[in-house]
Amino acid sequence: MSTISDSPAQAGPREWLGLAVLALPTLLLSIDVSVLHLAVPHISESLDPSASQMLWIIDIYGFLIAGFLVTMGTLGDRIGRRKLLLIGAAAFGVASVAAAYADDPATLIATRAALGVAGATLMPSTLALISNMFRDARQRGVAIAVWVTMFSVGIALGPVVGGAMLEYFWWGSVFLLGVPIMALLLVAGPALLPEYRDEDAGRLDLASVALSLGAILPVIYGLKEIAKDGVTLLPVLALVVGLAVGVTFVRRQRTLDSPLLDFGLFGNPTFRTALVTLLLSMLVAGGTYLYVTQFLQLVAGLSPMKAGLYLLPAAFALIVTSVVSPMAASRIRPAYVVAVGLAVSAVGHVMLSMADSTSGIAQVVTGFAFVYAGGGPLIALGTDIVVGSAPPEQAGSASAISETSTELGMALGVAALGSVATAVYRNGVEVPAGVPDGAEDIAGDTLVGAIDAANGLPSEVATALVDSARAAFTDGMNVIGGIGALVALGTAVLVAVVIRIPATGAGEDAAGDALAVNPEGQHAS
Repeated sequence: MSTISDSPAQAGPREWLGLAVLALPTLLLSIDVSVLHLAVPHISESLDPSASQMLWIIDIYGFLIAGFLVTMGTLGDRIGRRKLLLIGAAAFGVASVAAAYADDPATLIATRAALGVAGATLMPSTLALISNMFRDARQRGVAIAVWVTMFSVGIALGPVVGGAMLEYFWWGSVFLLGVPIMALLLVAGPALLPEYRDEDAGRLDLASVALSLGAILPVIYGLKEIAKDGVTLLPVLALVVGLAVGVTFVRRQRTLDSPLLDFGLFGNPTFRTALVTLLLSMLVAGGTYLYVTQFLQLVAGLSPMKAGLYLLPAAFALIVTSVVSPMAASRIRPAYVVAVGLAVSAVGHVMLSMADSTSGIAQVVTGFAFVYAGGGPLIALGTDIVVGSAPPEQAGSASAISETSTELGMALGVAALGSVATAVYRNGVEVPAGVPDGAEDIAGDTLVGAIDAANGLPSEVATALVDSARAAFTDGMNVIGGIGALVALGTAVLVAVVIRIPATGAGEDAAGDALAVNPEGQHAS
């Protein structure tokens, strides 16, 4: 039986102050996600992107974060995790300024891509440094809970702060939120954060880096285009190329002494199940958040500031359940806590699937609050489940894979569910007679286009067009809600059945056994 013998050194004041510094990137990235969705209608009006360009503006950031997370985690092991964090913070600040002043969709997409690459340095560096700074398991659990809670706080602050900025300033101002946060990190980081690097780490395999991107990006592009325009030759070729490159990537990792991604971890059923749950849940969350924020502004007609205020119940629900879940997991199996949360999320998704464009916003706001409340246990406990189910010497790799799964899920949700909802909109919107041909095409593309096309039309025609467009948009959100409910219920059952980690308060022997699960899922002896 695996036992825990020596007590690790306790963290002191410097480590806890360092944790406050490490919380800054987490706060920033969660704020960035929420404010961008609020800014979508304003970006559409100012830069006039196509529906496809708008999706790329939103999701290229997440795609490149997901694509580079494992690479940056490995790079941090080699050059130093603090050094990489500070380089990434500086790059993120510069890219934020460039995005704020972009004057066309292509430039905004490019700067969002730069933000994604820079952002990929932040999350694995912060989590790895927390693991190094807090050696005691209980202190590390508290530190990770604080880290996760800052993500929830960012979700809460983002809509309000972003809404206020959009109310009084131009859309680019939301990107400038990151500049003072990154500046503070650059000033305080060198003084409070220790440097860690793996002196025995192998060389960074650039071919693996290229292969990982060559697998992810073509697959995402193919899925987006098929959902948007149906099955055509180019998207199918992109999918085939991406999958072929992915197979090559996997084979290469199995031959390297220092792989970019250790696929041996996936032999552990607990690790595999937790990772799939994170991926699917974040996929649903990404698409749901995108459409709920747009519903509040474009269908319910709220200002950005008011839309942000209406999102506060969901954000505070997420904070509460994120904080309470680790305490519940000390008495109840973490898998059961996560499964109950996912069931609560399913209730919220069902409410969203039954909302309509004329019944008011109470049902949407309440349903979204249930979705977020149910997601708190997964966000708070998911990373610990993934890392705890891996061998201790592979905790860093497991952390990077966990973050990759989360970011890729969010990006896929915007791409896949956003594309599905767009297809529903285009199939359901009815453009009345009297709308000019050019305006008809614009109105049939997006809800923003329909609202713009209605300007200058006769009152009856304009009203009929906008009502039809809002109803079609809401139908798309309903479809996302239905998919979300099925995913939440399915993953709840999967987690409850497969993951067998005991409650964290079950005792040291049980905890030690839970961390010593081999790839076949049996306890080490």
